[in-house]
Amino acid sequence: MSQDALYDIRDDRFNRLIAGSARLEELYSGCRWAEGPVWFSDLNCLLWSDIPNERIMRWVPDGGASVFRSPSNYVNGNTRDRQGRLVSCEHGGRRVTRTEPDGRITVLADRYKGKRLNSPNDVVVRSDGSIWFTDPSYGIMSDYEGHKAEPEQETRNVYRIDAGTGEIEAVATDFIQPNGLAFSPDEKQLYIADSGSSNHEVPRHIRVFDVIDDRKLTNSRYFCSIDNGVPDGFRFDVAGNLWSSAADGVHCFAPDGTLLGKIKVPQTVSNITFGGQKKNRLFITATQSVYAIYTTTNGAQYP
Repeated sequence: MSQDALYDIRDDRFNRLIAGSARLEELYSGCRWAEGPVWFSDLNCLLWSDIPNERIMRWVPDGGASVFRSPSNYVNGNTRDRQGRLVSCEHGGRRVTRTEPDGRITVLADRYKGKRLNSPNDVVVRSDGSIWFTDPSYGIMSDYEGHKAEPEQETRNVYRIDAGTGEIEAVATDFIQPNGLAFSPDEKQLYIADSGSSNHEVPRHIRVFDVIDDRKLTNSRYFCSIDNGVPDGFRFDVAGNLWSSAADGVHCFAPDGTLLGKIKVPQTVSNITFGGQKKNRLFITATQSVYAIYTTTNGAQYP
C-alpha cells in the first residue's frame, strides 16, 4: 500500500507522527466484532475482545493468536490498573470486573443506587487507582453483544469507582451514549466520546472535562467530531495528540482539536491502543480483524 493510499494528511504536523516506510499489518482475522485492545508489555502480548463470539483473544509476536478466555461474558473494553491487573467491561454481566493474578474474577461494579448497570463499555484507570467507565445501552439492545433487556438506569452515565472505598458515583449523566474515554497525559482532563444510537440523532463528537479534586468533572466542552462514522475508542500519545477510531480508519487530532490526519483502514475501526516494547506501535481493532502499524510517537498509557 502506497503512502497516499495509507495516509490522509491534513496538517503538516501529522508527518512528524508517522513513519513513511511503515505498513499496516493485519495480525489476525476471524472476529465478529473486535474491540477493547490492551497491551501487556511484561508479557509481550496483546489482548482484545471478540464480543459476539464471547471470547478474549491473545496475540503474541512471532507466536500468532489464540483464545485467552472463553466464554468471556461478552467483554467489551479492557485496560490495566497500576498493578498490572486486567480490568474489563462485561456486557453479559452488566458489570466491571478485575482479573486477579491467580485468575479469580473480582466484581468492581454492577449496580448504581440499587439498580443494574446498562452495559459497561470502556474503562480507564487513573494513577490514584480510581476506575472510570462508560455505561451505554449497546450490550442490552439485542442478544448479539450481550443479553437483550430493558435499561434500569434512567440515564446512560459515566462512573467513577473510588480506589479506597469502592464507592461508585456518577460523574457525567448527560450523554446519549457515552463510549470511549481517556485521560490526557497529565490527567487534568478526561475526554469522553458520545456515539449516540440508532434511536437518536447520532452525536459523533468527543467532549473534554476538567478533573477537579481527583473525582469530579466540570467545564464540559466540545473537543472534536468524527467526519466518517462515530468515535468509539481512543488513546493519547505522549505529546497529547488524540488517536480515535472511525469508520474509515484512525483519526489523529492535535491537542487543540485540529484533525492532523488519518490512517486508512479497510474495515470500520472500533478501538486502538499503543503497545510494543517502546509503545510506538499502534494496535487497531477493526470489525473482523486486528491491525498494527508503527508510528514515530509513543503512547501515553500505563503501565
